[in-house]
Amino acid sequence: MLKVLKLSAQGLPQSWISLEQAVIHYAAEEVRWESGGEIAVFHGGHNAITGLQSVITINSIIGTKGVPNINPFDLKSGLTNSKLFARDRNICAYCGDHFHETELTREHIMPFSQHGLDTWMNVVTACRGCNHRKANRTPEQARMPLLYTPYVPSLWEDFILRNRKIMSDQMEFLTAHLPRHSRLAA
Repeated sequence: MLKVLKLSAQGLPQSWISLEQAVIHYAAEEVRWESGGEIAVFHGGHNAITGLQSVITINSIIGTKGVPNINPFDLKSGLTNSKLFARDRNICAYCGDHFHETELTREHIMPFSQHGLDTWMNVVTACRGCNHRKANRTPEQARMPLLYTPYVPSLWEDFILRNRKIMSDQMEFLTAHLPRHSRLAA
């Protein structure tokens, strides 16, 4: 299902919205600017006076009027397995091999049994074999060094991680704002 990248008028990502939600923004004249390609055209009714049919063309990226109620930089990226595996590019943090996400697990660097937390900075992607071998030990205790370090995704990275079907113009827009150290930039 196609999604439109909704931005604030200043260009900060706000949300992924449906085509129908985008039509509402266009019809209410809330779209201040648009970018990317045209992805849909909606035809409405005919004007009683002019006889002309209303047409709304939706672009893949829209900037809307107004000031958002929420500062997007205050938002915390929700931790899900699909986002974690995407952040880590489906690569096991211990053996370095690439796996399909059905073969991966969320691995806690500091295990729950040792008071570890379920946070971005304490989790990495691991294959089932390495996760089982490490068990309830730290990487040092298991003599299994991490091949990469965890990090909290930036606002821009989070928007990439949220949507599996990003169009090329949307991806180009988002990746232009990624931090230099991002694993998603490569």
